[in-house]
Amino acid sequence: MMTPRFSISIVSHGHGKYIERLIGDLVRLNRPDIEVILTLNLPESFAFDSSAMPFDLRVIKNDRIKGFASNHNDAFSISKGENFVILNPDIKLGADPFDVMLSVIKENPNCICAPLIVNKNNKIEDSARNFPSPVLLGKRLLSRVFHFSLPMEVLAVKGDVIMPDWVAGMFMVIPREIYQHLHGLSERYHMYFEDVDLCARARLAGYPVLVNQRVRVIHEAQRDSHRKLQYLSWHVQSAMKFFTSSAYLKISANRLLANMSRK
Repeated sequence: MMTPRFSISIVSHGHGKYIERLIGDLVRLNRPDIEVILTLNLPESFAFDSSAMPFDLRVIKNDRIKGFASNHNDAFSISKGENFVILNPDIKLGADPFDVMLSVIKENPNCICAPLIVNKNNKIEDSARNFPSPVLLGKRLLSRVFHFSLPMEVLAVKGDVIMPDWVAGMFMVIPREIYQHLHGLSERYHMYFEDVDLCARARLAGYPVLVNQRVRVIHEAQRDSHRKLQYLSWHVQSAMKFFTSSAYLKISANRLLANMSRK
């Protein structure tokens, strides 16, 4: 039996219609070289016709609610693909992004990659960024409270490829060996900053993070951390954990030393 090129991990928190649409998008791509692992973090049911799918679909039904990292790590443990894909339910696929992702990995071995993320109005989202800092996070919070815009971050670009510090976990393609080497997502975080932390550890291990601008996917953002106090609380707690993590402290120290050596 052929080893899948991609193991796609999707976690549903009662996302219903988004899940049905996303599975439909994947079926439309007609790729037999993928497998899909759908984790139901809350009780819900779907009536998928597996015989009509060109790929293998496996469903995990949690008996208790788990965090983002734990769910995707559990999916990885039963996956078989050459590349592990973390995919949010609220992503909408147009053109097939996976061949471009394969070309990125072929041209840049040992990288984590992602497509360009846009909203439903085709405006580019800030899903590829420089590493945050406590000061920058404070500015972002103030900009939302007082309704002012911050300047766009400057990111390195080479041809079609953006080279950010990290990419958001709404669509990440991670070669299997890299995910194993990094021991997956850190389960210290409940819901936020798992993606930032993974990319930080990847960068320290010498794995670049790349975004190819030739392919776009649509993100219908939920923005729960902007609306619900519980989600905002989780976001702040995760930020504190990241800013005191060994990965962040090492990266900050390395950049400080690099800046001092240039003076």
